[in-house]
Amino acid sequence: MTLILFCKRPQPGIGKQRLAAALGQKAAFRIAELLHQCALAQLASWPGRTVLATFDSADCPWYRQQLPWIERVVAQQQGNLGLRINALDLQLRAQGHERLIVIGSDMPEQTPQQLLDAGERLNDYDIVLSGAADGGVTLMAARVPWPDLSALPWSTDRLGQALVECCEQAGFRVGWVDACDDVDLMEDLYRIRDSLAADVRAPQQTLRKLIQELI
Repeated sequence: MTLILFCKRPQPGIGKQRLAAALGQKAAFRIAELLHQCALAQLASWPGRTVLATFDSADCPWYRQQLPWIERVVAQQQGNLGLRINALDLQLRAQGHERLIVIGSDMPEQTPQQLLDAGERLNDYDIVLSGAADGGVTLMAARVPWPDLSALPWSTDRLGQALVECCEQAGFRVGWVDACDDVDLMEDLYRIRDSLAADVRAPQQTLRKLIQELI
């Protein structure tokens, strides 16, 4: 089982711009850095194989130097997220990876158990997803090559349903694990400030402390 983290290395003024509009660029960058650390910790705790797919190829050397425990660091290809997932899925399967779980870098509420549950569900389903309240998905697991994902309505509230229809039209059985939302808006910060109160993971507690300071 291979866990794949799709991420961007946080940079000031890049990413989380809806938070930046409310809190300023510096605060948004600090939040992005801690979200990134939460995701890396999730990767570090995974008992199987690990791949980090960075948006910018120029960041590959930094990740390899700073995080040598990651089995493989690769650059995402050009295009929308569907194209990028398809390309990496094809590449990894050609190298012997069979069951792949894709996650992003801004779901601090996602737990190791949710990832393990997704892997377990792949015994019964071809595709396993975790839904989000905004209509998207925050986990994509597959034991089969993904169908063409390029035409899906990425970053819209129609993505989840469209993804299910795409997979079912390809003849795949789709299962689900517990939903998990990402972090984009101020309301998300209020949510995770409360939901992470009982989370004992160090990066999550650091993130929660920062949010308490900012809002």
